[in-house]
Amino acid sequence: MDQNTKRTLWIVGGAVLLIALVAHHNITREEIIFFLVVIPSIILHEVSHGWVARFFGDDTAARAGRLSLNPLVHVDPVGTLIVPAVMVIASAGVFGWAKPVPVNTARLRSPRNQGVLVSLAGPATNVVLAAVAAVVFIKFIRPSLPAFGTIGIWPQVVYYFGLANVGLAIFNMIPLPPLDGSVLFERLLPARYWPTYLRIRPYTMAIIMGLVLLNFYLQSHGPITVAFAHVDNWWNSLLLGGN
Repeated sequence: MDQNTKRTLWIVGGAVLLIALVAHHNITREEIIFFLVVIPSIILHEVSHGWVARFFGDDTAARAGRLSLNPLVHVDPVGTLIVPAVMVIASAGVFGWAKPVPVNTARLRSPRNQGVLVSLAGPATNVVLAAVAAVVFIKFIRPSLPAFGTIGIWPQVVYYFGLANVGLAIFNMIPLPPLDGSVLFERLLPARYWPTYLRIRPYTMAIIMGLVLLNFYLQSHGPITVAFAHVDNWWNSLLLGGN
């Protein structure tokens, strides 16, 4: 079975799972919008790593065809479809990932320093996207919002697109591998601590997934949900102001 066929089957499987979840959940329009804006946000986050790596001399991602904006080449069936769908439906904040863009730091002109910039490109992209969404909403959408009643779909798309990117930027800056924030911790870690760090590094992903599962179990009391509620309140205050 070739890769395209496998990818298609995974996408179909993810869609079937999403339909099954929706069938057993009173899903709202806001949850659907949030899920749909999370996917391109995750993909742009991942592609930015490859773009910055290429700028610094590593064309591994380009040769692998991973600098494309075609979402199908970046889809990780679990991280891009199933996990975000479950998190959104569970009202558990934002979490997900695309298929990692390959980067060979040895090909960078300054591997130690430029490797940091390559890793931070993902969260930086999310921050820029959130900032653009905030400017668009405040300058062009907020002045025409109705004083009462439900706002239209496009204001909601812009609102949740920015919120998703804020959440992705914050989450990815947690200093645990394989999240991008770990690069700052690793860059500053004294050499004498590296042997110990390298022994525990392979297990940090289990900590992250454990946190996600704990959050799913605790629902509204989960640590990610609580933290995301604070982010949502801040974003709402920033974009809507005194409205």
